[in-house]
Amino acid sequence: MRHPSHIYPDFIKSGSHARLVVAASVAVTIGLGLGNVAKAEDQTGFLKGLLAQSAKAVQEIAAASTSPSTSPFADLSALGEALYFDPNLSANRTQACASCHEPSTAFRDPRIDVAGGAFSLGDDGKSLGDRNTPMAAYAKFSPPFHVREDGVAVGGQFWDGRAVDLAEQAGGPPLNPIEMGMPDKASVVSRLQEDDDYIAGFKALFGDDVWSDSDAAYGAMTQAIAAFEQGDQFAPFDSKYDRFLRGDYKMTAQEELGRVLFFSQQFTNCNTCHMLKTSPTAEGETFTNYEFHNIGVPRNVATRHANDKDVDFTDNGLLDNPLIDDPAYRGKYKTPSLRNVAVTGPYMHNGVFSELETVVRFYNKFNSKAKANQTNPETGEAWGAAEVPETISLSELEEGDALDTKRIKAIVAFLKTLTDARYEPLLAEQEAAAKN
Repeated sequence: MRHPSHIYPDFIKSGSHARLVVAASVAVTIGLGLGNVAKAEDQTGFLKGLLAQSAKAVQEIAAASTSPSTSPFADLSALGEALYFDPNLSANRTQACASCHEPSTAFRDPRIDVAGGAFSLGDDGKSLGDRNTPMAAYAKFSPPFHVREDGVAVGGQFWDGRAVDLAEQAGGPPLNPIEMGMPDKASVVSRLQEDDDYIAGFKALFGDDVWSDSDAAYGAMTQAIAAFEQGDQFAPFDSKYDRFLRGDYKMTAQEELGRVLFFSQQFTNCNTCHMLKTSPTAEGETFTNYEFHNIGVPRNVATRHANDKDVDFTDNGLLDNPLIDDPAYRGKYKTPSLRNVAVTGPYMHNGVFSELETVVRFYNKFNSKAKANQTNPETGEAWGAAEVPETISLSELEEGDALDTKRIKAIVAFLKTLTDARYEPLLAEQEAAAKN
């Protein structure tokens, strides 16, 4: 298979370039040797030396032919990139990792015309997931899933943390019947072996025996995808906020108010869960502590009803993680990063809220008893009942004071500054659409 060069341009010439370098080395060696013939007192010694150098060059060429540098892929990340965009790894050859984690839309599902963007459509063209697809950007910073000594669950991948790391996460969707729909690992490996580049690349990067065992080959695939997701393109840290920290951007008055409120433990509870670093001016902030909490999110009744899904379905959240069996964890979900949050709606694990301001107002309902703050602005009705009411993290949610509209909008303005530079045009599109 010929892979498009725009996906991973670095590998295209790597193999031929390696051969040219070795060939040039041979030519230079021979050229320098011949230049010394006239001066050589021992022609036989010279010829022996030349033959030895030539033999060494041949050995280098042979070694280069089996090394990663002559693979169709420059490195593990390049292989992972090809796999990430390959729809042939799904049952009907219609869906890839990128289908639900599209780079141009901040690594979220771009198909907002399906279920209002709340749930993702599977490879079969009809199955819908039960949870909103998480953003893949900045996912590499999540620690392996574990439960701390204080009983708080932390880290992992997926909303319930069931995948320990990125590699395990990458192995889930291909085998999920309502996602990519492949029946087993062996079937996925068979699809991989249809591609000569994959066959050569896997051997070069994982050894000649990689294809002898389906589990090993499948594991290699997931490692490659994880390596791609470790790349800087997934976490550039170049938003207005990052530029502000480096002195390259000046916050507007509204953005600055929102920033102060966000990091204040006196006026809001935002940074209780959405701050990892110890300092509000530390670079590399991911805006999540990766803990699991139940914040009282209501069922997404409207979308489920519109798509013929069971409106009474209750998602168990963290309790669905095979490492968890304590009902006290039911209804808890991993705190998502707020990076690119302004362009990755709808929000919450079930996509129940469409607008970012609605999310901030939802949090505010725990600190304000005013009737206006007990109303969902998207429906004009009271906030829906919590899907799992018995495990809500009230101690965290009830920190801080009630917010007025000015402060709510300031926090939203600040959250928009967390948008990566390349996605800032999406913000402009949103603003233009809001005016029409």
